[in-house]
Amino acid sequence: MTDFSYAVVGFDLDGTLLDTSGDLTAAVNHALAAAGRAPLSVAQVKPMIGGGSRHMLAQGLSASGGYDEAMLDDLQARLLAYYEANIAVLTRPYPGCLDALDAIVARGARVAIMTNKLEALARRLLGELGLTDRFAAIVGGDSLGPGNAKPSPAPIRAMVERAGGGPAAFVGDSIYDVQAGQRAGLPVVACSFGFLMQPVAELGADAIIDHYDELIPTLERLAAP
Repeated sequence: MTDFSYAVVGFDLDGTLLDTSGDLTAAVNHALAAAGRAPLSVAQVKPMIGGGSRHMLAQGLSASGGYDEAMLDDLQARLLAYYEANIAVLTRPYPGCLDALDAIVARGARVAIMTNKLEALARRLLGELGLTDRFAAIVGGDSLGPGNAKPSPAPIRAMVERAGGGPAAFVGDSIYDVQAGQRAGLPVVACSFGFLMQPVAELGADAIIDHYDELIPTLERLAAP
């Protein structure tokens, strides 16, 4: 099929393509334990995900007694080391996700990723799950250097360019995703099943899906004149 309106469909990773909440919660709790803090539940950690590991850990520490920058530096290193070693224990694609990626590619488009996760960790995770080769581009929160993570539009534009360019859309689950995608001039679809920091209707996305079965019809509707 070649009548699809997009050349590239980009995706956030955590809370959009993959449910990484179990493994990220384990990593946060590993860091908290090193500081003598009580563990947090998956439900508590989910709204902390999306702004990168430091942002997530800072919120976890704030919720359990506070922190200073030296503590944050030390515990972030511990979190990342633990997460890298246990990156795909519980993580799985969301239901229907892989079928949706196949459907996009079958329509002649390419799929890509822009995540605030460190690029090396994103690639490691995708590799362990056998998904790397599906994506024409993988851009992380550190790929363009400091200050170029979402909500900046720069990494979204870089993702589209590295995936071959052309008309594009973005799919995510956070305010960072919506702001970055829209600032880059892309229509943005929000996933109601992701790691929401607020009600999905408040994100300001161009459309919302509750399941990946809805993605192709939603993208086509957004592209309609």
